[in-house]
Amino acid sequence: MDPGEELAGRLRAVHELSGRSLRTLARDAGISSSSLSRYLSGRTVPPWSAVVALCRVVGRDPRPLRRTWTAASQRPPAPPAPTRPTGTPVRAAAPNQLPFDVADFTGRERELAEVLHLAGTARAVIVDGMAGVGKTCLAVHAAHLLADRYPDGRLHLDLHGFTPGREPLATATALRTLLTALDVPPGRIPDDVEGRAARWRAELAERRVLVLLDNVAGVDQARLLLPGGGASAVLLTSRNRLVGLAGVPPVSLDVLPERDATELFARAGDADREAREPEAVAEVLRLCGRLPLAIRLAGARLRHRPGWTVAVLADRLRAGSDHFDTAFAMSVRQLDRPQRRLFGLLGLLPGPDFDEYAAAALGGLPLAGAAAMLEDLLDAHLVQQPAVGRHRLHDLVREHARRLAATDLPEPERQRALARLRAYYLHAAAAADGALPFLHRSRPPAGVPAPRELPVFDGRDAALGWFDREYANLLGCFDSAVAAGDDAHVGQLPRFLRSYFFRRAGTAVQERMVLAALDAARRLDDPLLVAEARTDVGFARYAAGRTAEADAEYREASRLAADVGDAGLIAELTLQRGYLRQDRGEIGAAMAEYRRAADEFERAGRPMGRAYALAYQGWALAQLGRYAEAAELARAALAVPHGSAVWPPNLTALVALGVAVAGDDPDAAVGHMWHALRLAREDGNRHNLAWCQHYLGVALRHTGRYDEALAAHRQAFDVLAELGEDQWAIDFLNGYGDTCLAAGRPADAVRWHRRALDLAPRLGYRFEEALAHRGLAAALRDTDPAAAAGHDEAYRGLLRELGVSR
Repeated sequence: MDPGEELAGRLRAVHELSGRSLRTLARDAGISSSSLSRYLSGRTVPPWSAVVALCRVVGRDPRPLRRTWTAASQRPPAPPAPTRPTGTPVRAAAPNQLPFDVADFTGRERELAEVLHLAGTARAVIVDGMAGVGKTCLAVHAAHLLADRYPDGRLHLDLHGFTPGREPLATATALRTLLTALDVPPGRIPDDVEGRAARWRAELAERRVLVLLDNVAGVDQARLLLPGGGASAVLLTSRNRLVGLAGVPPVSLDVLPERDATELFARAGDADREAREPEAVAEVLRLCGRLPLAIRLAGARLRHRPGWTVAVLADRLRAGSDHFDTAFAMSVRQLDRPQRRLFGLLGLLPGPDFDEYAAAALGGLPLAGAAAMLEDLLDAHLVQQPAVGRHRLHDLVREHARRLAATDLPEPERQRALARLRAYYLHAAAAADGALPFLHRSRPPAGVPAPRELPVFDGRDAALGWFDREYANLLGCFDSAVAAGDDAHVGQLPRFLRSYFFRRAGTAVQERMVLAALDAARRLDDPLLVAEARTDVGFARYAAGRTAEADAEYREASRLAADVGDAGLIAELTLQRGYLRQDRGEIGAAMAEYRRAADEFERAGRPMGRAYALAYQGWALAQLGRYAEAAELARAALAVPHGSAVWPPNLTALVALGVAVAGDDPDAAVGHMWHALRLAREDGNRHNLAWCQHYLGVALRHTGRYDEALAAHRQAFDVLAELGEDQWAIDFLNGYGDTCLAAGRPADAVRWHRRALDLAPRLGYRFEEALAHRGLAAALRDTDPAAAAGHDEAYRGLLRELGVSR
């Protein structure tokens, strides 16, 4: 037996002996529940300390497990070790999230040199100091100087330790965000904070990444975000001295020396006027407390008042209450009434940054007017521009903007502005969703007025890019809508995130949103909206592998859709029930659902949906070995006219057709698989890419090109390893095992079919369980005829139970 499988089996015996739930056993052993789940499934070999801890919980001696643990620890990782053809990139292009460097960075030579030195030696350094002293400017400037040393990525994350109106970012959320930025798929990000921290340290150890963590609230927020080893480096900023971060040296900033403060004021303001009034300049700097942010604000004020002398500016500053408030109040007073109103409203934004469309919606302004006002606020240093087209407020500025809004604007006006912002994001999400090739086409937003202007999405890439940039704002608006009782927004936004969630985000966030949407739809007493929400709840649970719960939701959604007579939703639900039945191994039932879905889509006038249903009928028939019928249906799906170059039904139909003709015309099968693989790459969906790569291996097997076939399977596993989807692993393991046997590697075939046989029953995939028995029967026929006969009998018995004939 494979030592990894043996160790996992003996650990499962420990679990059963304990009489505890998985969560309780994990707690008692001091292990995270997600880690324990991986140990028991054999996906991860535990450290020896974890084996000892588990045995001690049940009072057993761990030493008899030492030999098995050692062998498992030394075995190659499974699925097969990633191998890629020469020239194929291992990872996507390195991310670069650094904000723009400030053009007028001044002084700080000693502190900058210290940060640069410590980043290369201590691997983590914190820049601390009072608000407005220039911590972020120094850290960003240093990061840009260091960037070339870190080819695997430059990340930036604001932890919002001091942002007014926001709780500091939870460490678990920060870790998920950082891991996602490194292209770690949602399925590979652990659920618990300790697991995420371990994965984060592992990723940093393997790469050269520079990470800038801005506005750290305290030691507890930052500790798990630090590297554990390797060549990566982390820069942190905080208003607090984080003395509890062992091994992280601080670089503390004081106010600017007078010489540097004078130079910064000259750059921000008018150097000629300032050179003529050195005494007045010194007074302005004193009134600004030599804080860089206050100096920039004062200089911008002077620049916009050509009739003023520096002495006049100093007189005006003396009216202020403290260093920052003085400069801030001066900058705000230079605004006209509309600019002041928009500035105050910007303090209410629920997200970290924004574009011109969001600002226009918030202010109820034309886009051009909002853009012009943002330029004025940028010139006044009241708004920052971290990237092209993106704006944000410094935390201190945001706090004053919120105060200004509370003073100048009555509560009803502030709430109307936030309602306009939510309406904008709802309609913009609907427009972006409409640009993505996806079966479901949502109804337009209802009961929410459209904004004056919306972005134009000229294709899939533009839409996905917008969702990526605005994801945090969409979630922030959704949460604010929940708090405000805005059921029209809560009930509809998740519908327009369906295809984005399918491609980019994890199911945990989706499930939270769709459950809130279901509650909102019920309060609105909108039966169709309730049916759509239950459909989304069902899909979220199906994607999480909770098939029984998904089935219950689909059934109830189908009843509601029938009551309201929505033919399109009925057809979609029928198709989704087919997916679920097929995954369970109920191929006959799945075929019936697909046939009904095809008829319902045709009655609803939805040719794209009908093509999906035909393609999946062809796929199901190919799995049953009814190849002539499968090929006919796949060709019928491919013949349906459409307007998208990358059309999802093509993938399923091409793969089904390739499998169907592989026995008679293997070269044609390879051609169909290459076509499907090209479409998958163009579409950018990682699930489809892995699927097509795997079945290219199957087609190559039929041509006898075994080395190429094995390489194609391994490349599929490369993608699959990034996704962390167990239900995909079952199908891939059986197919890989079949190819190993054909290539004369029966021991490898046995290994992968046994992995599939272990995984399939636990997830309820009975048909894949049957295929694992069939593969083992074939692989063991020459070396262990009795075992082979037993597996063959189990295979045929499962087929009878499932009502499948092959």
